Amino acid sequence: MVSKTDDIPGSVPSCNPVDLTREGEIANSKDTSKTASKDPCACGHRGETAVMNGVAGHDQAEEADSKQDGSADAEDANEQEVIVIQDTGFTVKIQAPGTEPFDLQVSPQEMVQEIHQVLMDREDTCHRTCFSLQLDGNVLDNFAELKSIEGLQEGSLLKVVEEPYTVREARIHVRHIRDLLKSLDPSDAYNGVDCNSLSFLSVFTDGDLGDTGKRKKKGNELEQIDCTPPEHILPGSKERPLVPLQPQNKDWKPMQCLKVLTMSGWNPPPGNRKMHGDLMYLYIVTVEDRHVSITASTRGFYLNQSTTYTFNPKPANPSFLSHSLVELLSQISAAFKKNFTTLQKKRVQRHPFERIATPFQVYSWTAPQIDHAMDCVRAEDAYTSRLGYEEHIPGQTRDWNEELQTTRELSRKNLPERLLRERAIFKVHSDFAGAATRGSMAVIDGNVMAINPGEETRMQMFIWNNIFFSLGFDVRDHYRELGGDAAAHVAPTNDLNGVRAYSAVDVEGLYTLGTVVVDYRGYRVTAQSIIPGILEREQEQSVIYGSIDFGKTVVSHPKYLELLEKTSRPLKVQRHAVLNEKDTAVELCSSVECKGIIGNDGRHYILDLLRTFPPDLNFLPVEGEELAPESQKLGFPRQHRHRLACLRQELIEAFVEHRYLLFMKMAALQLMQQKASKDKTAALHDTNTADAESESKPQALEASEQVPDGMPTSPTSSESTLTPDDLEATTMSEKSVPENQEAPADLKSEVPTANTNGTHEPSAAERQNGGCDSPLEDPKSREVVLNACKAVGSISNTSFDIRFNPDIFSPGVRFPDDIQKQKQLLKDAAAFLVSCQIPSFVKDCLDHSSLPMDGATMTEALHQRGINVRYLGNVLEFVDNMPAKAQLEHIYRIGIGELITRCAKHIFKTYLQGVELSALSAAVSHFLNCLLSSFPDAVAHLPVDELVSRRKNRKRRNRVPGGGDNTAWASLTPSELWKNINSEAQSYYHFSLQCESVDQAVEKYGLQKITLLREISIKTGVQILIKEYNFDSRHKPAFTEEDILNIFPVVKHVNPKASDAFHFFQSGQAKVQQGFLKEGCELINEALNLFNNVYGAMHVEICACLRLLARLNYIMGDHPEALSNQQKAVLMSERVLGIEHPNTIQEYMHLALYCFANGHLSTALKLLYRARYLLLVVCGEDHPEMALLDSNIGLVLHGVMEYDLSLRFLENALAINSKYHGPRSLKVALSHHLVARVYESKAEFRSALHHEKEGYTIYKNQVGEAHEKTKESSEYLKYLTQQAVALQRTMNEIYKNGSNASIMPLKFTAPSMASVLEQLNIINGIIFIPLSQKDLENLKAEVQRRQLMQNTGKLEEQQAGQLELDDNLPVDD
Repeated sequence: MVSKTDDIPGSVPSCNPVDLTREGEIANSKDTSKTASKDPCACGHRGETAVMNGVAGHDQAEEADSKQDGSADAEDANEQEVIVIQDTGFTVKIQAPGTEPFDLQVSPQEMVQEIHQVLMDREDTCHRTCFSLQLDGNVLDNFAELKSIEGLQEGSLLKVVEEPYTVREARIHVRHIRDLLKSLDPSDAYNGVDCNSLSFLSVFTDGDLGDTGKRKKKGNELEQIDCTPPEHILPGSKERPLVPLQPQNKDWKPMQCLKVLTMSGWNPPPGNRKMHGDLMYLYIVTVEDRHVSITASTRGFYLNQSTTYTFNPKPANPSFLSHSLVELLSQISAAFKKNFTTLQKKRVQRHPFERIATPFQVYSWTAPQIDHAMDCVRAEDAYTSRLGYEEHIPGQTRDWNEELQTTRELSRKNLPERLLRERAIFKVHSDFAGAATRGSMAVIDGNVMAINPGEETRMQMFIWNNIFFSLGFDVRDHYRELGGDAAAHVAPTNDLNGVRAYSAVDVEGLYTLGTVVVDYRGYRVTAQSIIPGILEREQEQSVIYGSIDFGKTVVSHPKYLELLEKTSRPLKVQRHAVLNEKDTAVELCSSVECKGIIGNDGRHYILDLLRTFPPDLNFLPVEGEELAPESQKLGFPRQHRHRLACLRQELIEAFVEHRYLLFMKMAALQLMQQKASKDKTAALHDTNTADAESESKPQALEASEQVPDGMPTSPTSSESTLTPDDLEATTMSEKSVPENQEAPADLKSEVPTANTNGTHEPSAAERQNGGCDSPLEDPKSREVVLNACKAVGSISNTSFDIRFNPDIFSPGVRFPDDIQKQKQLLKDAAAFLVSCQIPSFVKDCLDHSSLPMDGATMTEALHQRGINVRYLGNVLEFVDNMPAKAQLEHIYRIGIGELITRCAKHIFKTYLQGVELSALSAAVSHFLNCLLSSFPDAVAHLPVDELVSRRKNRKRRNRVPGGGDNTAWASLTPSELWKNINSEAQSYYHFSLQCESVDQAVEKYGLQKITLLREISIKTGVQILIKEYNFDSRHKPAFTEEDILNIFPVVKHVNPKASDAFHFFQSGQAKVQQGFLKEGCELINEALNLFNNVYGAMHVEICACLRLLARLNYIMGDHPEALSNQQKAVLMSERVLGIEHPNTIQEYMHLALYCFANGHLSTALKLLYRARYLLLVVCGEDHPEMALLDSNIGLVLHGVMEYDLSLRFLENALAINSKYHGPRSLKVALSHHLVARVYESKAEFRSALHHEKEGYTIYKNQVGEAHEKTKESSEYLKYLTQQAVALQRTMNEIYKNGSNASIMPLKFTAPSMASVLEQLNIINGIIFIPLSQKDLENLKAEVQRRQLMQNTGKLEEQQAGQLELDDNLPVDD
C-alpha cells in the first residue's frame, strides 16, 4: 500500500550485509519506504554516470567504472556493465506536400517508422497514412534504424512522397481517419476497447498547469476564488452521490464532422472495376445531409456516380480526386472542413497522456448513457476477426508461442540489448493478453467453434488466433481427489503464479507458455499459447519429465533436471526423489505435476506449474500430522474447498529471511559463549543478549539438539508467538533484530552471508575451495554452524540454505527417503504465517506504515506479506481482539466489506452460469437488488416482453458455454442471498458475519452501500449506468435492467518487469535516503528513461517514478518542474489504475500541494475537493487518510481567509487524528495547533488558547520541555494570551466610555501564503531544513566515511556513532 512515508525515508539504512532487501516489496514500487537498500547503488554505477536526457527522450549512460559502494558480495551479484549508448539527437527537415518544411528532432536509435507515427499524429500531416519518406530521391526502409541510413545527418531534408494505395493501405487510411474523427470521443474508454481509458484531471485544472497557464493567479487576486465545496463534500455529510464520479468534460460534446461514414453495400469491386484500380467503395452522409458514394482507388479517393440502389462506378463531375479522404471531404462539405480543423486543434492540445493507449485494458465500472452512432470500422471489426491487419503483420495470424519464446531468446549481454529484449517481451505480452481476452469473451459468448464439438459444453476446448482456451471445470474427473470443480477453478491461477515465478527467474533454455486467466460471465477461461506439435500427438508420448496422473507414473530427464536445478535456489524448490509405479526412485526438481515437453521447435517447455510453491498445511488436514501449537491454537488445520491451497512466494521469501536472521543470531550467540568461556569474560555476551528474545534462542537450540528426531521445538514456536495483547510490547524487539547481529568481526568471515534472496551466496573463500566450507577450520566454529543449520532446518549442514519440497502431502506421491525434516519445515512456515506475518500486518496498519483504503489495496498489502486472502477471517478476528481495536476500525471495516463482496462474488459466479444471454441484464440487476437494495421483496423481471417465440424449439443439444437457459436465477430473494453470504463467510473464511440483510450489515459494521457497489462491480466486471441510486427505498428496487450497461472480463496475466530500470530506481532511492538528492534525482531520471524504453509511455511503475521525481523537484525548490511531473503522474494513475483508485487519490493530493506552491490556489482546492469526494466513495469519511486530506483543505481555506469553512475541515481532521493516532500523538498536537491558528485569525482567542494548550501539553509529555516544538508552542501561547488581553481591554474600554472610546488598533492578519505552505509541507511530511554549503560538505564526508567503515566491516563504531541525519535533511515522515 501507499504509505505517507512513501518516497523518501529519512534515515540512512544501516547497511549490514544481513540487511536483506525484500525484492518483492518494491517490485510494484508502491512500498518503497520499508526497504533499506542492501547496497546503496544496486546496479554498480556511481551517481555521476547519469546524463540529463537528450531531447528525443533517449538517454546515454556512460561507461561506469564498476566501483561498488556496497558490500563485496553485491559486487559479484551485480557485475553489470553499462555500455555507452551513443545517442546524441539531431534535427532533420521534413517537407510534406502542401505544407511548409518543418524541423523534427530525432535520435539515431529510432526507426524510420517512428517518424511515420509522428507525422500521422501532427496536426498538419495527420490525414496522411500512405506515404514514403525519401532522402535525395531514395525511399527509406520503414524498419531501418536512422543511424544505419547513409547520408542522413543534421539538417537533411526528408520528403514525404504520396504512394499508391492497396486494399490494405486504403483500409488503414479509413480506420485512421475514423480514429481522428473519434479522438475526443470517450466511448471507446467506456466500452473498454483498444486500450482507451478515462481521465478527468483536465476538468479540474482547466488546463492552467505548466506552460499553458497564461492566467497564473497571484495571492492578491483572492476575491476571484469561489471556495465553497458542494454540500456532499463537507465533513459530516451522509450523502454519497455517484454522478460526480465522472464530471462532464466540455471537450467531449461531440463535434460532428460527418453524419455517416460506412463501407458501401457495393463492395467488393467487380473484376472489371478492379482492373481500373478500384479498391473499395465508401458511403458518406455529410453534416449538410448530402449523400455521396466514394471510390477508394490506387490513386486516391474520388466521388463516383453510384446511389443506394444503382451502381455506377464512373467518376462524378467534378470527381475531387484527392490522395487523402480528408482533402476530398473538405472540398465537398464546409462543415467538415471547419469542424475537422477545430477537432484536430483540440486533439493536439490535449495532454499526450490523455490519449496514449495503455499497455493493458482498464475497464470503468460506471458509464453514462452514450448514443450509439454508426461506425463502419467498429462494425467491420465485430464481424471479421481483425486478423487481416492486426498490428500490420504479414502472414495474417500471429504465432503467439513463437513470438513469446523468440523474444525471450534475444541476447541480454549489455544494457541496450537487455532494453531491446525487455521491450520486446513486454510488447508481445501485452498484445497476447489483449488477444487472449478477446478470444475468451468470444468463447463464452459462443462465437468460437469447439475443437471437440461432440462433447458436453463443460468439456469443450477451443482454438482461436493460435491460442488454446479451456474452461475452469473439472473435466474427466482430473481433480476429483483434490476438490473437483473448486480445484479446477483455482488451478489456473496457481499455474499462472508458477508461470510468473519461472518467468521472473528467466533461466536460459527453459520455456513457459504464455498464460492468461480470464473470468467472464461466471466462467473461468484459461488462454495459453500452443506448444508446436502438441496437438498432433498424445500427451503420454510427449511428456518426458513429470507425471500426467498426479504421481502414479513419474518420469525424469537429465536436461530438465539441469535446467530446473538453476531455478531451485531462487524459487526455494528442493531437488528430491519420488517413487514411481515400479517403486524405483525418480529424481525431480519441481512438483510431480510439472510436466516437461520438448516441442517440435526443440525447445524445453514446462507446463502445469500449479504446485510450484509448497502446500499450506493450515488448510490441508492430513491424517496423523500435528501442526505447530500456534496453528492449532487458532483452529487450524481447516477443511478447505480444495486441496491446492499453497503458500505465496512472498511468504516463502519472508520465512527464509526470518530463519536467516535466526541462524545468524544463534551462531553469533554460540560463538560468543565459546569466546566468553575462553576469555572468562562476559563482556561480549552482554552486548548481544540485549533483549530477552535472543536469550531464549540458545535454549531452544539446545533443546532441539537433545531431541533425536529433527525439530519438534521449532524456532517459530520459540519465537514470540504474538497475541494481540502483547503485540504492542513486542514491536520493539521485532524491530531490533538487525542490530542484535553486530556479531564480532571474525564471525562475519565465518558465517556465510546471504544474498538478497536469503539463500546462501558462496563467499570468495568458499569458491576457491571448490565450494566446501573453507573458513571454518576451527572445529568448534564448524559445530556452531552445524547446530545453527540444524535448528533452522537448513538442507545443508555447512551453510544456510532453506528449500521446500513441493510434493510433500500430495496425494499419491511416495518418497524413498525420510521426509520428516521437510514436513516440519512446512509446518513451521504455516505457523510463521499466523504467528508472525498476520500480527506484523496488523502492527503495520496500527502504526500507519500500511494504509489500505479499499479491498484491492488491502489484498495487496496482505499479499506483500505473503498472507493469502483465505486468511481474511483470521486477520479480522485478530484485529477484533486487539486492545487498540478502535485505532484499527478502518482496517476492520475494509476487511468486512472485502469479505462480504468476495462471498457475493463466489455466489454470483455460479448464479450467472445458469443465465442465458438474453436475460443477462435482468439477472445482474436482480442480483444487485438482492445484495444492496433495502426493498424487501425484489422480484426479477423475466425477459418475456421483448420477444416471444411461437415455436419452443428446445431440442438443441449443442449449447454454447455461456448459454444456460433456466430461469432459476429469478427466484433468488434478498434474505436467501444474505443467508448464502453468511454461510459462505463461515465455510470459506471461518468468520461469522451474522447479518440477515444489507441494512443490518451496513448498521453493524459501518459500511457504505456505494462502496459495496463499487467493490462488487470491480470484482465481477459489471458496468452500471452512472446515476443516483436510491438504495434505501423500501418501495421499489434500486436497479432496473436498463441500469446494467455491460459486463467485462476480469483478467489476470504476467507483468513482465524492466529490471535495469528498476535497479536504477532503487539506487536512486538509496541515494536519496543517504541525502544525495541531486545524484538520486539523476538516477531516477535515468530510470524514467529506461522505463519509457521498455514499457512505452504508460505504466504503473513510470507513475511511481514520476511521483518520486516530482517530490524531489519540490524539495530541491523547483516547483514548476514538480508540478509538471506530478501532473503526468496523476494522468497516468487515472489512465492505468482507474479514476478512483486509492493511488490516484494520493496523486491528486500531491498535485494540489504543488499547485498551491505555484500559486494556483483555486486549482489546488478543486483538486483537494476531488480527492475528498473520491475518498468518500472508496472508503467513507472515517479513515486516517481523511485526516490528512482535511488538514490540507483546511490549511488552503485558511490561506484564502475562509475561516468558518476551514474550521469545519480542521476540526474533522482533529477528531479523526485523535481516533486513529491516539489523543496523545504528535499528529494530534499539530492538529490542535492548526485549529488554534484559525481561531486566532477569527479573533476567538479563548478557543485558540484552549486548542494550543492541548497541543502544548502533548508536546511537553511526548518530547519534553526542551524540545523546539514545545518551545514554539509555549511562545505561541504567550502571544495568544497577549492578544486576548489586548482584545479584552479594548472591549472594556468600549463598555466604559461608549462610542467615543479611544480604541487601540488590533492586529488581525490574514496568514501569509508562505506560512500556509510551511504548514502544508509539515503535514505532508516534507520538511526543509536550510543547510549551509559547509553543512552539506560535512554531511557528505560523514556518509562516505560510514560507507568506508562498512566496507571494512567495522560496524560497531558505526552504530555507536550513528549520525543523526534526521535533523539535517529534507525528510519525509
